[in-house]
Amino acid sequence: MLFDEIAHQGNWLFRWRSYVLLITVPVAFLTLRQGEPIELLFGDRADFVYEAFCIVLAFTGLGIRAVTVGHAPAGTSGRNTRRQKADSLNTTGMYSLCRNPLYFGNAVIYMAVALFTQGIYFVIIMALLLVIYLERIIAAEEAFLSKKFGEQYSEWVQCVPVFFPRPSRWERPGLPFSARNVLRREYPGFFAIIAAFGAIEAFGDILFRGRLLYDPAWIGAFIAGASVYLALLFLKKRTRLLNVQGR
Repeated sequence: MLFDEIAHQGNWLFRWRSYVLLITVPVAFLTLRQGEPIELLFGDRADFVYEAFCIVLAFTGLGIRAVTVGHAPAGTSGRNTRRQKADSLNTTGMYSLCRNPLYFGNAVIYMAVALFTQGIYFVIIMALLLVIYLERIIAAEEAFLSKKFGEQYSEWVQCVPVFFPRPSRWERPGLPFSARNVLRREYPGFFAIIAAFGAIEAFGDILFRGRLLYDPAWIGAFIAGASVYLALLFLKKRTRLLNVQGR
């Protein structure tokens, strides 16, 4: 059956989901060569507003992930890649708005980065890849959840949209917010956003100005982001503050 084949592909993508979309990196820089930056067309102010919008959009996606992870029970909403895992079925908080809030947050982040390149072809390519990629992973995860949770899962599916949130369905989270869970799980994504924007900005300087501009704001953002990343990595790997499992 077609669904079974899509789910099978999704299981493979699930295992490698942290790396699959890295294939878009060379595409991003190739399409950037073909585009005219907003600054050249509309001026510095328009370019600043546009870049600020993309950055806010990306961190909005990270915020969606943070709210989701912060209220998630132990053994769910993790970064496991070897196999599907869910000790319980999340149905409150962000999971009352849509069934895949983490993937929705990811999509917002990826599209924000794509928009930041100002390459229309890359934006289209990214959108198409996300549709193919997420459709398969979601099919695999939902097949697993349906098998494990049965009737409880079926009732949830009938009420909650698969991907795009429906704000009117908000249900208060069943657990209090855990900042430790967020810090322990989301620091790689935080730094990845900063690094992606910084790399695109640097490449744009070289491409359109012929040299790398040492913008204090971008340098400061990169150093701050790297410092936060390294600090949280140390706390997770070398101390019990973030290394303790569970909530």
